Amino acid sequence: MTATLDPIAAPLSFNAESEAPHRGSKLLKPIEMISAALLVVVILLLLAGVISRYVFSLPIVWVDEAASISFLWLAMLGSAIAFDRNEHLRLTLFLNKMPPRLQRFVDAFAPLCAVAFLLALVMPSLEYAMDEWYITTPTLNIPNAFRAAAIPFGIILMLGIVLRYTFKVADRRQIILAALVIAAITLALWYFSPSLVRAGNVKLALFLVVFVAVGLAAGVPIAFCFGLGTLSYLAFGTNVPTIVMVGRMDEGMSGIILLSVPIFVLLGCVLDATGMGKAIVDFLASLLGHVKAGMSYVLLGSLFIVSGISGSKVSDMATVAPALFPEMKRRGHSPREMIALLATGAAMADTVPPSIVLIVLGAAAGVSIAGLFTSGIVIAAVLLAALVGLARWKSRHEDMHGVRRATMGVIGRAMVIAAPALVLPFIIRSTVAGGVATATEVSTIAVLYAMFIGIILYGGISWKTFYGMLVETASLTGAILLILGTALAMAWAITQAGVAQNIASFMTGLPGGWITFMALTIVVFLVLGCILEGLPAIVLMAPLMFPIAKNLGINDIHYSMVVVTAMNIGLMTPPIGIGFYLACRIGDVSPDEAIGAIWPYLIALMVGLVVIAYVPWLSTAFL
Repeated sequence: MTATLDPIAAPLSFNAESEAPHRGSKLLKPIEMISAALLVVVILLLLAGVISRYVFSLPIVWVDEAASISFLWLAMLGSAIAFDRNEHLRLTLFLNKMPPRLQRFVDAFAPLCAVAFLLALVMPSLEYAMDEWYITTPTLNIPNAFRAAAIPFGIILMLGIVLRYTFKVADRRQIILAALVIAAITLALWYFSPSLVRAGNVKLALFLVVFVAVGLAAGVPIAFCFGLGTLSYLAFGTNVPTIVMVGRMDEGMSGIILLSVPIFVLLGCVLDATGMGKAIVDFLASLLGHVKAGMSYVLLGSLFIVSGISGSKVSDMATVAPALFPEMKRRGHSPREMIALLATGAAMADTVPPSIVLIVLGAAAGVSIAGLFTSGIVIAAVLLAALVGLARWKSRHEDMHGVRRATMGVIGRAMVIAAPALVLPFIIRSTVAGGVATATEVSTIAVLYAMFIGIILYGGISWKTFYGMLVETASLTGAILLILGTALAMAWAITQAGVAQNIASFMTGLPGGWITFMALTIVVFLVLGCILEGLPAIVLMAPLMFPIAKNLGINDIHYSMVVVTAMNIGLMTPPIGIGFYLACRIGDVSPDEAIGAIWPYLIALMVGLVVIAYVPWLSTAFL
């Protein structure tokens, strides 16, 4: 599984010659080993907690605390690894369209923006960690500085990595010019700081809109766009000490529910490595492959089921496409239609548990994970029905020559092979939705089950492969959590400035009440889904939008389903939606060729979204 979060995730390359992803330097091998060990420690701690609670009825009270300490270190070291491996998420749409001369400048400017942010945080993060020395953890009775020290350590490590690669790859003259531009901007902000402090909320447009937008356009990683905008606002537009930024980042990266994120990412890696996903695809193909539009049904059904195991759209598409595309081509499906179905099918399946997006949304907005998992299945089924109907109509002229119904023996063998894999998504969904265990506990059990089944029945996993999956998971986890931390800090700054209250007053006063607000929500998250990808958009906007929805009487679960669905449609909408380009890359089809075919499928999803938005019963009936 590639460790790119449905990316925007073009690699953080610093010039045109370094577009290929860097797979990690030898200097960081010890950090990779420590990160892999930390991930194993987190899994073992959580497993020990599950066994002690459910088998022996003797909860180990310090497990969550120890896991939380390990988790923050994993996140910060993973962020450094993500820099070293060029896997931080960023937007490259505008960068790739710049003239070569400007692009060379921006290639130096983008990493130096990250350097400026990290340099500015070194002292506040050290001060924050030292302050935490006087706070004792509740159960382990150790200074909280042992946990908080991960933040300055990770920041200094990232700073060294970015500086090393900047001077190694970028043009020296462009580095000097970019450094002078950043220094001039900093001096200007410092000079006008007294005026900016008195400027009211107008300054938010400069720091949190203009700065962030310029950073995104220049290809600065998303986490650093949010962080640099927020830190500049605090440093030059307020009297708030910058140490507050570190505290908000710590809060955003330390939610106990987020412990399930790296474990579900690892589960997706296991799914790919063992071939469990392919077994499910083969079973559905034997069952449905003989009917018209059968392979389209198999593709959509596979995404629906496999998503319940991996929790990642990247893993879903990478598992399903290679197994089905050759036969679909033979039956007359054009590559552009297959890409359109793959992209929109992945968007449909993102509410199927154990969706990482739902887990993060639950943590950011304080919404029940069990409720989100229960409702997510129904919502995905509504979208699935819309796509199935369109796929059937488009396949009315499909060439079925030579297609034969699979014999019962073939179906039976495929079912026996797929059965252990098919059990896993039902375990995950039923256990969390039924309140039997938390998403974090279930993720631990699911990984161990998948590894055991994979080793016994699906060909096994070598130690080298397993170690690579651990490092890959640490890298992706670090990239995700750094975004969450900086986005939460930015959302906090917006709220403290009183903008949230102004937005709430404006939206509450709109004619049409909740109906108008829901329409506005759809537009906002369609746009944000195109530009920012799911997790940053959710963490940034959830603290602002959910209180308004609640005041208008909209159920939290219902609103969550609308937000996630709109965001996923935006993610797959060209010409900006980065998920669309990822699907093209996986299917080896030119975006220019596929762009015309995807619109009918997007319209089908939009119809489904409107139904979901204005029929709350669909989201709440089974809670």
